[in-house]
Amino acid sequence: MVKKRSKDTRVKDKTLEKILMDAEKPRRVTVEKKRFKLKGSLKRVKAKVKEKRVGRVQLHRSFRRSYRDDYHREIEVPGIMYHIFAAFRIIFKNWKLFVPLLIIVVILNSILVGIMSESTYTQFQDVLDQTSVQVAGGDIGNVAKAGLLLISTVTTGGLSGESSEAATVFGVIIFLIIWLTTIFLLRHRLAGHKVKLRDGLYNATTPLISTFVVFAIAVIQCVPIFLLIIVYSAAVQTDFLATPFYALVFFIFAALMILLSGYLLSSSLIALVAVSAPGLYPLKALNAASDLMMGRRIKFILRVVALILVLAIVWVIVMLPLIVFDLWMKTFEWTAGIPFIPVCLNVMTCFTGIYVTTYLYLYYRWMLNYDEE
Repeated sequence: MVKKRSKDTRVKDKTLEKILMDAEKPRRVTVEKKRFKLKGSLKRVKAKVKEKRVGRVQLHRSFRRSYRDDYHREIEVPGIMYHIFAAFRIIFKNWKLFVPLLIIVVILNSILVGIMSESTYTQFQDVLDQTSVQVAGGDIGNVAKAGLLLISTVTTGGLSGESSEAATVFGVIIFLIIWLTTIFLLRHRLAGHKVKLRDGLYNATTPLISTFVVFAIAVIQCVPIFLLIIVYSAAVQTDFLATPFYALVFFIFAALMILLSGYLLSSSLIALVAVSAPGLYPLKALNAASDLMMGRRIKFILRVVALILVLAIVWVIVMLPLIVFDLWMKTFEWTAGIPFIPVCLNVMTCFTGIYVTTYLYLYYRWMLNYDEE
């Protein structure tokens, strides 16, 4: 005999079933909205910024007046003349490392980027001969002709072959290889370690991507100078500089653009050296270089100006006799197709990259050694 379920039991079962069905349904969770408080958020942001800037060099505060005692940072490093000759001395002392490096880089640059063709150089000579006949009656000397050829070749960008996108990319990569390999060899040689060029070529390019990032940032910091060049070319074409007032306005604009790029690039050049250290990230290298250069930018810019003047003198001393010799050699018909000067220009360009790297690395080491004392 089966017992009948009571009405109350059936109601309870339906109620339980309803509860279970409701539990299976997804419920809408109501979250209590937090009110955004501007003052508290600003405090948190400021606290994070202060936490990140712990240990950073801070010489200037907002728009408050900065006194000389606040931003003046002493640095005792060798003088400019000693710096110039010290870079040459290190290169010549370790010629067994740098001469093979120079040969390898010249070959890579000639194959991947290209050199100025002999026909282009001959066109420079023909144009200069025609100009000398029209202006000086053809009485211009070989030394003056060689100087004009050198100036026209360098200023017109004739140091390499026809520029293309691929050649530009290869040129940047070769420059970074020269930069990193030279710093690697110098770091070990100045530390008293025995190192071979093979070690530099295999191990120096490890921070290539980090160096490229810093290099790209440095190129972006050159935008004010690029803008200045564009504005100057437009001003020349439209005779904008013919009016004295407009010329003064352009001079002020040019000074501001050059100062802005010079201020930014002064730390980026040192960051290119600092980022070559193992395990250092690009932004950390930029911050460290900015702290290192704080209050010392004017002294560094003076050394960069001295570097440019020295390189100009070296180019004149080396290339003028070679161009005069080439002018004499081209009097023979069988030497007409020999690209002597284009090869010499390629070698001088690669040597300039090695010397600039050595010059900047020495100054970076001197600053580090002074701060650690």
